Amino acid sequence: MTYPSDLFAGEAFGVLGLGKAGLAALRALTAMGATVTGWDDREPARAAAAAEGFPIAEPDMARISALVISPGIPHLLPKPHPVAARARAAGVPILTDAELLYRAVRKAGSKARFAGITGTNGKSTTTALLAHILETAGRPVAAGANLGTAAISLPLLPDDGVYVLEMSSYMLERIATLRFDVAVMLNLSLDHLDRHGDMAGYARAKRHIFDRQTAADLAVFGIDDDYARAMAAEFGAGPARVVTISGHDPRADVHPLGTKLVDAAGEIIDLATTKALPGAHNAQNAAAAAALAAHLGVPRAAIAEGMRSYPGLPHRIETICTVAGVTFVNDSKGTNADSTERALGCYERVIWIAGGMAKAGGAEPLVPWFDRIALALLIGRDAPIFARTLAAHGVPYREVGTLENAVAEGWQAARAGTAPVVLLSPASASWDQFTGFEQRGDRFRELALAIAAEEG
Repeated sequence: MTYPSDLFAGEAFGVLGLGKAGLAALRALTAMGATVTGWDDREPARAAAAAEGFPIAEPDMARISALVISPGIPHLLPKPHPVAARARAAGVPILTDAELLYRAVRKAGSKARFAGITGTNGKSTTTALLAHILETAGRPVAAGANLGTAAISLPLLPDDGVYVLEMSSYMLERIATLRFDVAVMLNLSLDHLDRHGDMAGYARAKRHIFDRQTAADLAVFGIDDDYARAMAAEFGAGPARVVTISGHDPRADVHPLGTKLVDAAGEIIDLATTKALPGAHNAQNAAAAAALAAHLGVPRAAIAEGMRSYPGLPHRIETICTVAGVTFVNDSKGTNADSTERALGCYERVIWIAGGMAKAGGAEPLVPWFDRIALALLIGRDAPIFARTLAAHGVPYREVGTLENAVAEGWQAARAGTAPVVLLSPASASWDQFTGFEQRGDRFRELALAIAAEEG
């Protein structure tokens, strides 16, 4: 199925930010008949869009019905982009491309359902897992938004299809009519406070995933942290049916019991039979996917089969290789302490590669897990911040500067018996040394596989 070429005929949009999402919006809206003007502060980005024939200029607020802003560009805090500020002053709606996808799907006449996944950690795994379960069950499915394909680039699905969208807080504060048939708040911890002002502002942005839900819909909440648990209680009266999930708490509607994932009807799957869902955090992700899939009509046996065959995502507790008894694990997506805690919880003893651009609190939230760290190898700009915390708690560490040095020294230490796992889970952003966590993880993979090839 394809979108009609006149779907948005007569409508005009401005697009601010011409990266992956912005370019996708230009292409899709133009193909659907809209008049679109693009703008980016970076000259190379403007030139690339102009080379495709798109009009490039700062949007005229008097001539557009909405401004589509790429997620990374602020429209409120810490300081609104000047174009966004003009849009707000003129009363022009500021949208994310997931909103445009929803409008396009409904305008095209499709009754396809929408699944929304948010939370501080676990969004990508839960999104990919749910999409895989649906695909395994034979349902038409398209996944994207904050993960992978830009939302507006997703294909038009038939009435029995499902869009599975990973939604960041940046995206959620820019939806207006989008309604998720099923939605989940996995967890909530300190993150992105520069964009939302404080934790209350961050939580307000996240809760938009449940906007406009009805009694026919499902709202799923993790209860393993105070913020998400409070939100579950707040939404308990509806209108959507509420299901709670946990990675360890038997009071949740869906939770692990030993290695079994269970709900009120009994066992869903023995998680020990899955290859890509280790740890309590993945038990919660699996619980979320199971609850969402069940509401979408997927049989229990198909849910279990989808989980068993799920291959996992790169950079998320990804086992790269095992060499002479030493396992190299790539968790480059561990960009904050809460995420790294989940990785440390999967292993009894590790050589930990950490550092980069630290988030608020640095390594302090990980103190309860320090007994699992045999040696820390610190890289990047904020290695000294991590070093002070480790030293205060008696954890052996070395500041080694680069990832190359860390992998080499980690390998030697592991061979000497320090620990059987070399874990990259930096608890930091990567932009001081890499273009993103993906490049950092890819480089770790290259270095680990080079060691495996050399050892033959």
